[in-house]
Amino acid sequence: MLRASLAGFFARKDVRTVVGWLKEPVLSVLSVFVFVTVVTQPFYVPSGSMEPTLAIGDAVLAAKFPYGYSRYSIPFVAGPSPSSRFLGSLPKRGDVVVFRLPRDPSITYVKRAIGLPGDRIQMIAGRLWINGRQLPLRKADIGQDEMGDGSLLDVPIYIETLPGGREHPIFKRQWDGPLDNTPVFTVPDGNVFMMGDNRDDSLDSRVAAGDGGVGFVPAGNLIGPAFIALGSVDFLNADGLWDWPFQFRFSRVLAIVR
Repeated sequence: MLRASLAGFFARKDVRTVVGWLKEPVLSVLSVFVFVTVVTQPFYVPSGSMEPTLAIGDAVLAAKFPYGYSRYSIPFVAGPSPSSRFLGSLPKRGDVVVFRLPRDPSITYVKRAIGLPGDRIQMIAGRLWINGRQLPLRKADIGQDEMGDGSLLDVPIYIETLPGGREHPIFKRQWDGPLDNTPVFTVPDGNVFMMGDNRDDSLDSRVAAGDGGVGFVPAGNLIGPAFIALGSVDFLNADGLWDWPFQFRFSRVLAIVR
């Protein structure tokens, strides 16, 4: 009886019209939700801690599937961060990773994965050491570091080579800063050690969470690797929202993140 009533209700012309009108937007919303949950999600870069790799104002896409899924990989879902991930795997050294800040998961950070479980990480006189070996570093160019007031500072770019041969650029303008000499950090199981490419202007795993830094990042806080910049706006030098289109960085459109 109920099945026949429902069939009759949905057979009505006015109901079919409403269903047909709603079907496309509902499917569109569901498709977007599935896309940002399972495949990829955009994020905005508000600081210069990852210069020269990422610029202030970059909009980057992070892939969801390479590291598996956790509480923070799925939007609009409440609950504690799990210690493990569904279909989970850890980043590779050198991945540029979007993650939730362990001491305040409402904040999203992006840094480079430098240390994996069991690795011993240390800074000595501004040089990065992993497992007792100083990483190769060669000078490459001069870049422009954008300050918080929008001004530009010329800074040397160096190419750092991680164990395994993966290379990435860093900004380095001094060798005796507050984070240039550290104790040895041994990365715990299920955690990752993160650092910014702008080595003299990055709050990262070199500073413990209890001291206002990042500390070790649990696997459950990972969202995914950033792989492309969709575009970028130099909002620090814009006079207002109306000026943003004139501060668009066309050179950052579809820039691959390495």
